[in-house]
Amino acid sequence: MNTQTKNIPIRGSSASNPDLSWSQVRETVLMLELAVVQIETAMKDSNSSVEVLTTSFTAIAQCMHALLHKISNLPNEGAAGALRAELLGDSGDVADRVHQAIIAFQFYDKLVQRLSHVTHSLGDLSDLVGQPVRLYNPEEWVGLQNRIKAKYSTREESAMFEAVMNGVPVHEAVARFNQEMRAQEDDIEFF
Repeated sequence: MNTQTKNIPIRGSSASNPDLSWSQVRETVLMLELAVVQIETAMKDSNSSVEVLTTSFTAIAQCMHALLHKISNLPNEGAAGALRAELLGDSGDVADRVHQAIIAFQFYDKLVQRLSHVTHSLGDLSDLVGQPVRLYNPEEWVGLQNRIKAKYSTREESAMFEAVMNGVPVHEAVARFNQEMRAQEDDIEFF
């Protein structure tokens, strides 16, 4: 074996055909890298669709504004007045639905931010696990935990993280987090 080949890291899984160089750490890093790429790919795919939807809803909102202006110029009396009232009601319903879609986009944006934090955290974890000198150093783990916690943007996310770090089972901490987030959504006053 030449020295150039020796320095090239082995890629891919060898779990189904292990040899003396097989490593559970390398398998773990591979699975973490795969998870990161899958999340990033899903986010890119969905971002393209959301961009189309955002552009479409912006155009719909502009059309609604123009229609409302034209409808408001119709006469108030007679058959035209009745049609004006009906059209104003219908256009109000459409405007409400556009508004609800915009709110949904805001929740989607929050989801993308969270998934982005997850991919960065998994990438940082993969880097740590892939380097034995760091893997066995508790200070490196504390540093990783601090970097992950610093990415959380809400009190509830930080509380969930702290709960897990203090021994609360992950599923229980996530259930608490979800319950708090649902309570907040119920309290949200939409504009």
